[in-house]
Amino acid sequence: MTPRELLVRWLVRQLSPEAMTWLEKSLAQLRTSGKDADLYMAVSLAARKAGKADLALSEADVRDAQAARAGWDPRGWSADQAARVALLLSLDNDPGRLSRCLDQLCITADVSELAAFYRGLPLYPDPPRYLARATEGLRTNMKNVFEAIAHRNPYPSEQFPEAAWNQMVLKAVFIGLALWPIANLDRRANAALARMLRDYAHERWAAGRPVSPELWRCVGPHANEAMLQDLEKVLGQGTEPERKAAALALHASRDPAAAALLRHSPDLARAAAAGELNWQNLAITA
Repeated sequence: MTPRELLVRWLVRQLSPEAMTWLEKSLAQLRTSGKDADLYMAVSLAARKAGKADLALSEADVRDAQAARAGWDPRGWSADQAARVALLLSLDNDPGRLSRCLDQLCITADVSELAAFYRGLPLYPDPPRYLARATEGLRTNMKNVFEAIAHRNPYPSEQFPEAAWNQMVLKAVFIGLALWPIANLDRRANAALARMLRDYAHERWAAGRPVSPELWRCVGPHANEAMLQDLEKVLGQGTEPERKAAALALHASRDPAAAALLRHSPDLARAAAAGELNWQNLAITA
């Protein structure tokens, strides 16, 4: 099934018959109509018609999403957001029109609408067409909108150049978002990001403020001598979540010096090696 077909299938289970009649009529109209105003009107009605309840998804639904589009994770979507993206995807046979309409919609969108449009990024045809729109979204001061780009969304890891990717991860740390839901975080880790995060950690320490344990996740694989010294400090003097994060970062390093440091905390070293300690469970329990 296509992503649009899946969204409709999930909505059929959840919406009232009246709401589904409206959605199906709107989708059919948009497939044949050449009027952009029809799309704008339907999108504006989505919250009233579909409601804002969370989209009810099973594990099988998530697997279906992955099969329809690799990396797509619709957990956290609301019903109105699913309806809005389904409406947009009615234009998927005309990528130029879809892109033009999306730009216009973003100009007047409210927070929930913007979140929907950004969550739909991996589903739109011709993905590079939306790079400027996506990177512009990184500058938002609306946390929900930024989260729609950064969390459970494969688009940034697939399309963002290194500078934009690094900006997104650093901003996520800065505004207090968890890093573990960022798709392909480890694959896109890089030396420049490690330096940026280390500098940020030192700024926080100098101001007497705590550092998110997750920060060290993107540092460990690229840790140089100075970074290993920081990790040694955290491993020896940090809180329990910080020590666990340092252990995971050292475990990810290929530097023999990191392994030597980790041997000073054998319990954490064993837990990291066995997978009992990982970044997701650390973030949830920290």
